[in-house]
Amino acid sequence: MGCLNVSLSVPRKIACAKGRNCRQARLERRKQQQRCSPLDWYQNLFELIDMRSFSNLWYWIALAVMWSTASHWVLGVPYDMVTRARGLGGQSELDLEELCAINVRRILLIGQMAGLWLLGLICFALSSLLLLGFAYGVEFAQAVFLLAFPMALVGLLSLSNARLIDQQALKGAALIRRLGRHRLFVQAIGVVSIFVTALWGMYQNLTIGAL
Repeated sequence: MGCLNVSLSVPRKIACAKGRNCRQARLERRKQQQRCSPLDWYQNLFELIDMRSFSNLWYWIALAVMWSTASHWVLGVPYDMVTRARGLGGQSELDLEELCAINVRRILLIGQMAGLWLLGLICFALSSLLLLGFAYGVEFAQAVFLLAFPMALVGLLSLSNARLIDQQALKGAALIRRLGRHRLFVQAIGVVSIFVTALWGMYQNLTIGAL
């Protein structure tokens, strides 16, 4: 009987020891998870949102919104006012002339007061993005450059047309034609920009995917 009790108590002791070891292992695992929780949510966030630019859906949404906004606002004037003035005339045309005159004077004033500073800062930023993106291979810099460089061209075009409207004192049908031509040029720049960005983005995704 004594031998039988000893033989029965030994498995119980082993089971209790295993149970304590399992509890201790669970506690240690929980402590490790609590310690690593700040890093875990950061890592999970980066896994959920792809931080690479050209494979990120938000980048392409931003590209589409940027160009749709740039083609809608012509020298700060919403293009529906231009179409309304072209079709109705009268008060709609007068409203267009007043709003366009305000925005033209504002653009020219910014160009006169801070034109050189803005030109230097924009050139510095674009050249930095160009070097970082295409010389050092930083994908984020490539993506920002492909957004910023065409918009810099749109800014130069806006400044040129604002100076032309102010010098020639365009009114009525001539002003409407000039605004329509400006919008056409902006849309052309946007089409070329989207095409080049899409090609470069597909090339980058295929290259990284192949690697």
